[in-house]
Amino acid sequence: MSILTERDRQSVKGELAKLAGPVKLVVFSQELGSEYCAETERLVKEVAECSDQVSVEIYNLHLDREKAAAYGVDRVPAVVVEGARDYGIRFFGIPMGYEFTNLIDGMVVASSGEPRLSPETLERLQGLTEPLHIQVFATPT
Repeated sequence: MSILTERDRQSVKGELAKLAGPVKLVVFSQELGSEYCAETERLVKEVAECSDQVSVEIYNLHLDREKAAAYGVDRVPAVVVEGARDYGIRFFGIPMGYEFTNLIDGMVVASSGEPRLSPETLERLQGLTEPLHIQVFATPT
């Protein structure tokens, strides 16, 4: 059973046509104790089927601890969006609803390595003197 409808699939293909380079989606999952792991794996695989530029790697959070630690992942389901390098884009929980659009947008940005930020924002970011950890929490409505 597919998660994406044919209409969704066509929209995703259109958006992924904007990819400037390859993108890897690294999923951390587990079979027991997580309500959305299997669905997240299926969703990510369906997205990857929409573009030859997208690859998927799936790991078990507990069996692949070193890999999880390297990506800073400590809960599941988790999706790492990686372009030419790891830009720190992470999705915890299944990226559905509004988060699905953010997943696709994150993939496009990661593929180019160029953030789509205003010159003013880029200038303000230059003033940062230490790493900044930003988290956005979303709840289904």
